[in-house]
Amino acid sequence: VPCGAVLWRRLLRKRWVLGVVFGLSLVYFITSTFKQEERMVRDRNLLQVQEHEQPIMWKVKFSSGNSSQLSNQCRNSVQGKLLITDELGYICERKDLLVNGCCNVNVPSTKLYSCDSCLPNGCCSVYEYCVSCCLQPSKQHLLERFLNRAAIAFQNLFMAVEDHFELCLAKCRTSSQSVQHENTYRDPIAKYCYGEYPPELLPV
Repeated sequence: VPCGAVLWRRLLRKRWVLGVVFGLSLVYFITSTFKQEERMVRDRNLLQVQEHEQPIMWKVKFSSGNSSQLSNQCRNSVQGKLLITDELGYICERKDLLVNGCCNVNVPSTKLYSCDSCLPNGCCSVYEYCVSCCLQPSKQHLLERFLNRAAIAFQNLFMAVEDHFELCLAKCRTSSQSVQHENTYRDPIAKYCYGEYPPELLPV
């Protein structure tokens, strides 16, 4: 057996050596714990500062209305079987949608910035009316207030939004804000909301 190994074994049998090893281990553990706690506190404080003092820099651009349309093409709400809302704020029947994606404004049933089926709280029973109503230029300040107060959790949803139309499309879709208990709508009729707040909770 090598001489060094024998000396090491004898050394480890002495209580004071074990005490030193234990003490050093305890100091290391306490130091690591304090450092980790300091990092957690620093990260928590940084998050609070970001939430309260540095609002999220949303990149939503608002237009002055349909007069700013530069091309003859329109984006629209796409999904409706019966109704479609284009990015100018017109809502029409799907059969009255032109090949360029815009509603035919010469049809009497086509409406601009229509809030039919919408309640004063900004919740509507029809998605396309929600989008059309949300596109009113007067709703810009309401939407800006919502974005300024939007939680960090909304970043994934709204950070990809670039203009008023895309914001209304996203805002009017049903989300966790529209449901209670994860499986029932807060308001089963008016469940598409562009307003600042979710629908009122129904009594249980």
